[in-house]
Amino acid sequence: MTRAQTLHVDEWVAQIQRGEVRAVSRALTAIENGEPAAAELIQKLFTHTGNAYSVGITGAPGTGKSTLVDKLAAHYRGAKAAVGVIAVDPSSPFTGGAILGDRIRMQSHHADAGVFIRSMATRGSLGGLAQATSDAALVLDAAGKQYILIETVGVGQGEVEIVRLADCTVVVLMPGMGDDVQNLKAGLMEIADIFVINKCDREGADRFEEQLRAMLSIASERDGWRPPIVRTIATDNKGVVELAGAIEKLREHQNAAVNRRAKKAEYWRHRLVEMLEQRVVSQIVGTRGGEERLKALAGEVAERKKDPYAAVEEMLKERVR
Repeated sequence: MTRAQTLHVDEWVAQIQRGEVRAVSRALTAIENGEPAAAELIQKLFTHTGNAYSVGITGAPGTGKSTLVDKLAAHYRGAKAAVGVIAVDPSSPFTGGAILGDRIRMQSHHADAGVFIRSMATRGSLGGLAQATSDAALVLDAAGKQYILIETVGVGQGEVEIVRLADCTVVVLMPGMGDDVQNLKAGLMEIADIFVINKCDREGADRFEEQLRAMLSIASERDGWRPPIVRTIATDNKGVVELAGAIEKLREHQNAAVNRRAKKAEYWRHRLVEMLEQRVVSQIVGTRGGEERLKALAGEVAERKKDPYAAVEEMLKERVR
């Protein structure tokens, strides 16, 4: 990288630290598109991160996650806290871009400089969390956001990966979705730090809560924490203060935990493995002729002329040479 380019990135970093919206937007676009400058940008920003508290909001589609995120952001803004929102949307099969457009659903914050909202595409990532989401959260952290709310797509078992990224994982449920608690996946039960029963004015809410409490009573505590249940009606802004209070209690509990550093290290161990995997694939497939070689080997495997293990070994050996 030339001296001029380095100076450009240094100024970019300074703009992000000042919270300039255009600079933050450019950074997130560069991260999503995998631009070369993105890696250096994150490297320079990294020492300025670690101050924000991230809250993952997950759950089945239709439970009102976006409305809840909107109201929670408004609550934090009422306390003068700077807020970042990352809404992870399904990808368009044509453009690869986000198609739900959560910014449309959070228009009440469009004129508030203290709230930055970004929709990001999953781009096929398992469970709906893009690989770029972690880097995007780092940018918002460096930009001075005190709370980062990450709303996930809520499409299946892969949603458990939010627990690796967020400091707090909120699982949003609602009564009347079929067989109620029996439909809860074991993974969601295990990752939740807080359960929210949204739309609790619906019929069957009391029975639903009783079933959920019964399930939680036989589940073991994680690090001395038993997930509380918060009832909300997000559309009416009811229960949002209680949810924010539960999040703060968890934060205090985590700050007092003796294994806090070990849990952070485990998160970064997982992230480093992911980054290594991406780098190796990029180096093998991204080289000249790599994609063509991959397609040729895939054809041989499909025709049973070669087994997949031998194909992978062949590509690795070719890369070494």
